[in-house]
Amino acid sequence: MSGIDLIIFDCDGVLVDSEIIASEVEAALLTEAGYPISTEEMAERYAGMTWQNTLLAVEREATIPLSASLISRHTEILEQRLKDDVEIIEGVKAALSQIRLKKCVCSNSTSERLAMMLGKVGLKDLFGRNVFSARDLGDDRVKPKPDIFLHGAAQMGIDPSRVIVVEDSVHGVHGARSAGMRVIGFTGASHSYASHADALTEAGAETVISRMTALPATIEALAEWSEELGD
Repeated sequence: MSGIDLIIFDCDGVLVDSEIIASEVEAALLTEAGYPISTEEMAERYAGMTWQNTLLAVEREATIPLSASLISRHTEILEQRLKDDVEIIEGVKAALSQIRLKKCVCSNSTSERLAMMLGKVGLKDLFGRNVFSARDLGDDRVKPKPDIFLHGAAQMGIDPSRVIVVEDSVHGVHGARSAGMRVIGFTGASHSYASHADALTEAGAETVISRMTALPATIEALAEWSEELGD
């Protein structure tokens, strides 16, 4: 498959249906703290961001101080909810089995959370050691910065121009595009919203899919397009 050598997957909202859980927990915490926000608005505005960066963004526009205890409470509540409730995105295993290219995961979630979620849904062994957390690079190097994508490509020995990233968030798309990578947007998780596909396209995704069953053929089509352009 000329032109493409590596597929990088985001985790939350792409491999596991965790963004809706995070949005529920975070909306409840912010509302309780005096910043009313719905689960849907939480997902649309802040999906793909770390909780710390979300709090910083909220503080910039809110007139209320946010307690530092929100960080520890968030971790405790969300970890338990994910352990109890996180599920695999429908069609992921079948799609992965059809993709013969190198694969890895690049996520803003911590390594510990990634191991727990991927293990719970039966994906951990499919990626092995090729699971990379931006937190391991530093809290100042998370998406939407390109660092984790560049790190993942380097670890896999692939030039960024020969990578396709599968992302569900605008922040993730921005990071991947800044890394010089092509992006397939995904809107098939439970946190998806009405303008989700348009938002991903505007951020730089070449195409958007709503079902994982469409991913192998979409990758093949983009690779063939690269070949036609002489990539």
